[in-house]
Amino acid sequence: MSNAKILLAVTGGIAAYKAIDLASRLNKAGYQVRTVLTDSARKFVSPVNFSAITHNSVHTSLWDDADPIVHISLADWADLIVVAPASANTIAKAACGLANNLLSSILLAHTKPVLWVPAMNVHMYEHVATKQNMEILKSRGHHVLEPATGLLACAYTGKGKYPPNEEILYAIRTYLLYGRDLGGVTAIVSAGASVEAIDPMRMISNRSSGKMGIALARALSLRGAMVKLVYGSVNQEIPYYLHDAVQALSVEEMYDAIVPIAGNFRWIFKCAAVSDYKPASYSPQKIKKAEDLLLKLERTADILADLGRIKQDGQRLIGFAAETENLIENAKDKLLRKNLDLIVANHLENAGKDSNSISLIDKAGMPLAAQGDKFDLAHKIIDHVKTL
Repeated sequence: MSNAKILLAVTGGIAAYKAIDLASRLNKAGYQVRTVLTDSARKFVSPVNFSAITHNSVHTSLWDDADPIVHISLADWADLIVVAPASANTIAKAACGLANNLLSSILLAHTKPVLWVPAMNVHMYEHVATKQNMEILKSRGHHVLEPATGLLACAYTGKGKYPPNEEILYAIRTYLLYGRDLGGVTAIVSAGASVEAIDPMRMISNRSSGKMGIALARALSLRGAMVKLVYGSVNQEIPYYLHDAVQALSVEEMYDAIVPIAGNFRWIFKCAAVSDYKPASYSPQKIKKAEDLLLKLERTADILADLGRIKQDGQRLIGFAAETENLIENAKDKLLRKNLDLIVANHLENAGKDSNSISLIDKAGMPLAAQGDKFDLAHKIIDHVKTL
């Protein structure tokens, strides 16, 4: 739905200037974008900023618009309304059903999804009234992307910071197609490359970027699942809203972080690329250069096999297979040997890339091919798990 119709609603707050970049990103992604600015938003940004970027209309008033019923036409036009930043005032109006300006009237007339991106002082965000108002909106089927935590414009530090626009785009992609359909699902995801130390400087690792595992955790969370992420070495930031995320670099650390608590999760995605071998001994001092170095290795624990052995009724265990040859045959063999419900197979030539081509293989059917960027693939994997 890259050509979907997005109504970007900007409310009053210092973060309003960041909505200009959001509008630009939406336009570059192929969305049709129209903009609504509240009177307070116009104190911070100008309508011309948005009209120049989106090449589309900007609306500011119920009364001074070429369309005599602008609140109805915009409400009908939009596939998704994105309120970013969303002020406490506008959130309260929407929760109470007020319609005393253009935006609140549009929200009352709109029958499709709304995505709220709150940004405000930490005390305003944490106030019981704001919390209750957001819960009311959620109960009506609206989506709320929680703010980030950090230094705010008011010089306070806490929760209320406008999130990265990249994360807002991920939320938009999710809520246009899927909504929050995973309420009640608990999932644990492993991601990234393991690191086995040789000495304080050197290590054994692999080319995994962690992008696929992080994409899975992101998609699961946005769709409403409770997600625990266990990650090794990764080359991108962990989404700020994945609060239950822990780094486990070595295979032993990852084993200890996952296996003892695996029974608490309905879905287990074992996406991390863990080392099959580790140094038989660790040198606490840096090993000096020599003509030749003989490094003795030993096997590491097989986390996926152990998860397959202790899998409970009703659990779904999803593994990943990165291969250079006989992709489908090797993946099917791994699926059966390790008692998996689904395996995601891909060729190693795509390691570290933002896009991939995968095959989804379960015990019942023929391989299902899929390709796209890793966030799209994450959603396709999730959809397949839902069918198991």
